[in-house]
Amino acid sequence: MVETPRRESSRLGEDRVPTPSQTVGPFFGYALPFEAGADAASGAAAIRIEGQLLDGDGDPVPDGLLELWGGQQFARCRTDAEGAFHFTVTKPGTARDDEAPHLEVTVFARGLLRHLATRMYFPDELAANASDRTLNLVDPARRHMLIAHPDGSVLRFDIRLQGESETVFFAL
Repeated sequence: MVETPRRESSRLGEDRVPTPSQTVGPFFGYALPFEAGADAASGAAAIRIEGQLLDGDGDPVPDGLLELWGGQQFARCRTDAEGAFHFTVTKPGTARDDEAPHLEVTVFARGLLRHLATRMYFPDELAANASDRTLNLVDPARRHMLIAHPDGSVLRFDIRLQGESETVFFAL
């Protein structure tokens, strides 16, 4: 956190006042290398997830970075010129009875003062999704934005940063 210089005062021990967050990009692609990249799994149980990171106008965000984790896996992927990203993972289990299998997703992009946090749920978990405590906190009309959908042999999960179809983001 950046702090303002200490103000002159006759009082000893005056606290410093932090300044607001500031954007730090776009340098994600080369500043945050990750050896394993976007592939956290391989083999028959591996699932490929593809999507696009889009701004409020529906235009691709070409210099974003997404992190995805769940269970014992972690992956990181830069977006390309079309805002596209991909991950290869396995579906994680659940730690609690009131939780559906899901992946945690973190979004970093230019113009964001802080990273954004969302979740991706699996479309083949209808009963578990219906009883997930976090998913049930989301307006029913917006829940579908947190559930990936099948697209051929992959799962599709697009992330929209603003606008009418904005992805649901969680305050941490």
